Amino acid sequence: MPYSFYMNQSNLVVRQLSIDDLLGKLNLLQLLTPKLTQESVLQMLPSMFAGGYRAIGIFENDHCLGLSGYWVQTKLYCGKYLELDNVVVNPKFRSMGLGKILVQELEKIAIHEACKVMMLDAYLENTKAHEFYSREGFTAKGYHFIKKLN
Repeated sequence: MPYSFYMNQSNLVVRQLSIDDLLGKLNLLQLLTPKLTQESVLQMLPSMFAGGYRAIGIFENDHCLGLSGYWVQTKLYCGKYLELDNVVVNPKFRSMGLGKILVQELEKIAIHEACKVMMLDAYLENTKAHEFYSREGFTAKGYHFIKKLN
């Protein structure tokens, strides 16, 4: 589904991103996951997209200021949901409302997809993100546990 949103007061456009688009935004993705490489992203994205992963970016002219991946899936405890993934805004453009625009656009997608909830993971130490998501109506539900496998 092509998806665009044009802001009345500026040149900002939110649009869907392809695998190639995301490969070109490695610098943004590395802000959250510094160990990502071009090779690892190139290896992961095709299977992610095949499994339903999508992404949007916010642009001024052709310059990507921020992006977010997302999944639409279903879980027994909540039904159909949209999960935000790797929400990141270029540090030079933070605190200008761009993250809010991304979340609003993802909410529109979630409503269009008949999702019952939106969810995301945020690192424990990322307190600024916690504050942002709280302002956007998200509440902390629990912990996300991981176990690294060799």
